[in-house]
Amino acid sequence: MLETTIAAIRAADEAAMAAARELHGRLTKPAGSLGALEELSVRLAGLAGVCPPPLPEPAAVAIFAGDHGVHAQGVSPWPQEVTAQMIGNFLAGGAVVNAFARQAGASVTVVDVGVATPLPTDPAVLDPAVLDPAVLDPAVLDPAVPRLVVASVRQGTRDLTVTAALTRDEALAAVQTGIRIADELIDAGAGILLTGDMGIGNTTPAAVLIAAFTGADPLDTTGRGTGVDDPTYAHKVAVVRAALARHTPDPADPLGVLAAVGGLEHAALAGLILGAAARRTPVLLDGVIAVSAALAAAAFAPAAVDAMVAGHRSAEPGATVALRHLGLDPLIDLGLRLGEGTGALLALPVVTGAVRVLHEVATFDSAGVAEK
Repeated sequence: MLETTIAAIRAADEAAMAAARELHGRLTKPAGSLGALEELSVRLAGLAGVCPPPLPEPAAVAIFAGDHGVHAQGVSPWPQEVTAQMIGNFLAGGAVVNAFARQAGASVTVVDVGVATPLPTDPAVLDPAVLDPAVLDPAVLDPAVPRLVVASVRQGTRDLTVTAALTRDEALAAVQTGIRIADELIDAGAGILLTGDMGIGNTTPAAVLIAAFTGADPLDTTGRGTGVDDPTYAHKVAVVRAALARHTPDPADPLGVLAAVGGLEHAALAGLILGAAARRTPVLLDGVIAVSAALAAAAFAPAAVDAMVAGHRSAEPGATVALRHLGLDPLIDLGLRLGEGTGALLALPVVTGAVRVLHEVATFDSAGVAEK
C-alpha cells in the first residue's frame, strides 16, 4: 500500500497554477491585495490540477492517538492514562477540538493506533453506539457524531532511549493505517483533511524526528510540551540528544526514522498526509506533532509537500524549524500548543476563503468595473 500510494503522488500542475494566477489578475481587486491567500489558492489549484480548485469542504479531522515508552523517562508531568481519558472526552464531544469542529462543521474521527491503557467505554462516559471496533464507515461524515476507529498496532511504543520505539513492520502498519483513513474519509466525500493527535509525551519523539530530518540541534527542536519546569525541560533535551546518539537515524530512510524514534501517531499522520497527496486532496497541518510527521511524509515523497497547508505556527520551537525545512508559511500564529487539531480547525476558514475568491469574485469585465 505504501509503495502504491507514493507512486500516485505527483507534483503540482503548473498549468492550473498559471491559470489561477491569471484569474487573480482579472478579479475586481488590486493585484496581490489578498497577500498570502492568493498564493494559497494558486497552490490548491496546482494540487487539484484545475482552476478554480474544488472548495475544501466538507472538512474531516482525523485524530491519531498513541502512547510512548519514553514517558518512563519523566518527560511529561501528565500520567499516561490521560491519553485514553482524552479519547473518551473527544468521543463525548467535550474537548476543545470538538468545540472548534462544531463551529467549522467538520467531522471528527478518533483513531486508536497505539494507546497503552484501556479506552473508557462506560456508558456514563461514552455512548457505546459511537464505537466502531473495526473500521470507519465511509458512508457518512457527520459533524455532530465523533467516531472511534480501533486500529491499534501495539499498546504504546518502546522507550526510544533504550531501544527502537517500533519495529519497521510496526511503523509500516501505522503508516498504512493513516493511508487507509485518508482514503476512507475522502471516499466519504471529505474535501480537506485536518490532522489531529493525542498522546502524552508525544512532543519528545516529535523533537527527535524534527532534529533527525532537519539536522537541527535538539535545543532548537525541543519545547516544553504540556508545560514542564526548567529542570524537566533540560532533562527532555538530554533525552532527545540521547535518542539521536543511540539511533543515528538516517533521513534518507523515513520508515527507519519513524521506527527508531517516532510514535505510532506520528507514523499514522505521515500516512494520512501521503494518502491525501495521492488523492490530490489538501491536508491542513496542525501543530508540532503534525509537522514532524509531515517531514517524514516529505522524505517518502517530496511532492507530498504540495498537498500540505500549514494551519498555524505552534508555540513549540520545533514546529518553526520543521515548517522552515518544508518551505511552508503558517496561516495563523496565536501561540497555540494544545494539539488535537485545534489550530488547523481555526485556520480552516482561511483556506476556504482563499478558494472561494476564485469561485465567486467577479472579474473586471463581468462586473463592468474599470481597471487601473
